[in-house]
Amino acid sequence: MSTETIFSRIIRREIPTNILYQDDLVTAFSDIAPQAKTHILIIPNKIIPTVNEVSSEDEQTLGRLFTVAAKLAKEAGIAEDGYRLIVNCNKHGGQEVFHLHMHLVGGEPLGKMLAK
Repeated sequence: MSTETIFSRIIRREIPTNILYQDDLVTAFSDIAPQAKTHILIIPNKIIPTVNEVSSEDEQTLGRLFTVAAKLAKEAGIAEDGYRLIVNCNKHGGQEVFHLHMHLVGGEPLGKMLAK
């Protein structure tokens, strides 16, 4: 079920990128097409294609996504003013890479969550 993704290659450091955090469960790096002053992707090292494939075995990893997000937001100096965490799921949700990932965006006012 696990399919190789570009994120798999980043985790293994086969693609040069600005890795901001890495441990046995997750990897975080700067987004190459930032949508805000701060835009970081935080991904599980295990390939989980979408939120729909998350299982109870993944709870520790998903918790780590949030603790790493908080740590990186503080380090980036955006924790006090606030930031947004985004996880997209499948086509209608805007997911482009089918390896679950969390976007940490901030550093400026982000506006409403949805335009509609």
